[in-house]
Amino acid sequence: MTSKSDLYYSDYLELEKILNSQHPKSGFATDEMLFIVIHQAYELWFKQIIHEVDQVQEIFSKDNVNDNAGEMSIAVHKLKRVVKILEVLNQQVGILETMTPMDFLEFRNLLQPSSGFQSLQFRIIEAKLGLKLEHRYKAEYYKNTRPGGFNQQDYESISHVEKEATLKELIVKWAERTPFFDESLWKDYQNLFPVEKGSQKFWSDYKQMYGNSLSKAEQGRLDELEKVFYQEGSGDFSFHAMRAILFIMMYRNLPIFHLPFDLLTTLIDIDELLSQWRYRHMLMTRRMIGMRVGTGGTSGAGYLEGALRQHHIFKELTEVTTFLIERSKLPDLPMAVKEKLSFNTK
Repeated sequence: MTSKSDLYYSDYLELEKILNSQHPKSGFATDEMLFIVIHQAYELWFKQIIHEVDQVQEIFSKDNVNDNAGEMSIAVHKLKRVVKILEVLNQQVGILETMTPMDFLEFRNLLQPSSGFQSLQFRIIEAKLGLKLEHRYKAEYYKNTRPGGFNQQDYESISHVEKEATLKELIVKWAERTPFFDESLWKDYQNLFPVEKGSQKFWSDYKQMYGNSLSKAEQGRLDELEKVFYQEGSGDFSFHAMRAILFIMMYRNLPIFHLPFDLLTTLIDIDELLSQWRYRHMLMTRRMIGMRVGTGGTSGAGYLEGALRQHHIFKELTEVTTFLIERSKLPDLPMAVKEKLSFNTK
């Protein structure tokens, strides 16, 4: 006989609540059961993603994130877990696609005006990562609380999250704090080309090196380099942040840059997997309902196609590769910079 203090598997997981939370409107003879289970599984995974992103945001909200310390490693590890979860979410679409369009029609009208558009947790994930309301496709969809939109409580929850510092904004501040281009570190750097007036030594050289790497058809890219890394930056990233990111990507083989480079590539992975999920959702919607409107009143596949094109959170990181040069042509760093970037920095 077990004591009252013994923990039991089903009690710990509260399986009675979970396994009795599927209530098909059409009865159990249709594929609505599959539809419910898949979407409940989505929401559980969304909850875990929010949990992971919250902890990463907490790490990067500090004034100093030591790339040598455990915090950066923890942040990268948690974001890689998000990547694995998103891979599972993409795989789950294949299970849902075992339901045919005729199977879906058996219960689809019973779902109106509810819609996957109303997933509070997914909107919170997008907002926490850095997707702003003004950058959303059909932003007006997100502002209404009529049937098919959000209820007032969920709308206020999303609005509250959008007012907080996003992970993207925290990454920008982290990149801006990097000390790579303190002029005192570059005193011994021997320029390969004449230094432009008022320009930092390395970046004066880099403009010339990048220009030399371009084909005749790509010469216009030099103006983009000037804009992104010398004047305005790109999107939400200042030119100081963009310089740090490009520098990390170019010199990623330096031991101290292994984790920062891993961080940046993992953020790109997350963005790509979210796009894959939107793409698969769009294709599935076309397959299931053709060009009909969504149950929540959106344009259905048309809305999803627009969101796929527009909802890229970390596109600035992806576009950095436009401005790389061959590794063999990278200039050697001065000793002061190498010492600053070593694990022995005090």
